[in-house]
Amino acid sequence: MIIEIVQAEYVDGYRIWLRFNTGESGLADLQEVIFRHAAAEPLRNIEAFKQFYLDSWPTVAWECGFDLSPESLYERAVGKAHGWDYPPSLMKPA
Repeated sequence: MIIEIVQAEYVDGYRIWLRFNTGESGLADLQEVIFRHAAAEPLRNIEAFKQFYLDSWPTVAWECGFDLSPESLYERAVGKAHGWDYPPSLMKPA
């Protein structure tokens, strides 16, 4: 199953509550991610961090161009690894 975020709400600090198309939901603490990646530097300002939206993937994104894959957010929020699903046309032959 391809993971999609269907709902996202700011909680506090660098935490976002997420609901996925699997019906599962949970909190994703993104502080470590925001402070690790230079591309996320504008989001270290908490007011900028709060201004996320769901883009066309759909996943969490910000106007500065930073986004995170729905699969990585799923793993952070739900605490389970997701088996990456790729369409057969993208799979390389063994």
